[in-house]
Amino acid sequence: MRSLRFCFLTTFYPPHNFGGDGIAIQHLARGLVKAGHEVTVVHDVDAFDLLHDGPEPAPVEEPRGLNVVRLRSRMGRLSCLLTQQTGRPVIHRKAIQAVLDDGDFDVVNFHNISLIGGPGLLSLGEGSLRLYMAHEHWLVCPMHVLWRHQRERCPEKQCFRCTLNHRRPPQLYRYNGFMERQLENVDTFIAMSEFSRDKHHEFGFKHEMEVLPSLLPPPREASRGVRPARARPYFLFVGRLEKIKGLDDVIPVFRDYPDTDLVIAGDGEHAAELEALADGIPNVRFLGRVPTEELPAHYRDALALIVPSVCFETFGIILIEAMSHGTPVIARRLGPFPEIVNKAEAGALFETEEELRAALDRFGSDTDYRARLAANGRAAFQKHWVEDVVVDRYLEIVESTATRLNRDDIVAHHHQTR
Repeated sequence: MRSLRFCFLTTFYPPHNFGGDGIAIQHLARGLVKAGHEVTVVHDVDAFDLLHDGPEPAPVEEPRGLNVVRLRSRMGRLSCLLTQQTGRPVIHRKAIQAVLDDGDFDVVNFHNISLIGGPGLLSLGEGSLRLYMAHEHWLVCPMHVLWRHQRERCPEKQCFRCTLNHRRPPQLYRYNGFMERQLENVDTFIAMSEFSRDKHHEFGFKHEMEVLPSLLPPPREASRGVRPARARPYFLFVGRLEKIKGLDDVIPVFRDYPDTDLVIAGDGEHAAELEALADGIPNVRFLGRVPTEELPAHYRDALALIVPSVCFETFGIILIEAMSHGTPVIARRLGPFPEIVNKAEAGALFETEEELRAALDRFGSDTDYRARLAANGRAAFQKHWVEDVVVDRYLEIVESTATRLNRDDIVAHHHQTR
């Protein structure tokens, strides 16, 4: 039994990250370290700077055994453009190669690599097991999210026109065979849900995919924080304020629920439009971005978390976060959400406004129903998505990959420290 050395390559990582994928990568890295392994994370601050308008985020302390390498160059915007266009780590290749050469890694895990190096990154890490974890649908979608022409869920590929409609330069490496050749370097691909695996195959991805969900550490008593003073019942939304998150369909409904609040925790480019939509609906409240350590208090007092996303998500970490705190969910019947809600038996699904209203009515009036779903959610979280369970499954994937490739020297043994 021995510990393993992992290298994670990704575009975004806390505190230089947006959305859930960076957080999911951090949770997996920390979980592996807690299980006795060593992890080095390499990520691209140039990409964060390109998309971030604001001060430098405060540093994040990582546990012993987790080393973070931040790539930053004087050619930040150009570095990102070159990678986006060529599909190669033009500026940062030497720095990435040096980390890989020095690290003697058993496993190189590629995560969201679109701007840190694109598919050209996948030929690096020779001698290590090479895994790819699909936090988004980038493997089959230049825009990552299968949101076609900025107006609809993608029913079939129109990638060239769609890229132009998103005001992005087309990626020629997707049309000349380069990406397909580079994918052959990956030993195992991992999808975040059964839905996402099937969606990849529907859009032409030919490689088999293991399924591994996101994880969360168990909630800590110390993270409870101060409960927000709220006498009124409320439903909660947590996430980035973007059109594809679906709040446009939810806010107007609360005009008919004057005694119940909709509390929205998050910010984003769609915030102004949503605030305008909520004008004249005083029970819709915007909190802005809420620090992670303050979220548990908001979860625990909510009637339910509403997850109305209108795009094809790969998972739904926000759902399991709510369940971990005993908060049931109301999620759109779309993407991986039914998979999660049905497995947990901890929420309700909706597709139409009528179904949404029915769910709001029942959650607002039936305390026994809420309590039953809350208990189901906590139990399901501990069974399927808590840190040690998912880390153990991840190590099983590593072990099966090593066995398939006759790499007995790096077969992963389960080495959990509890």
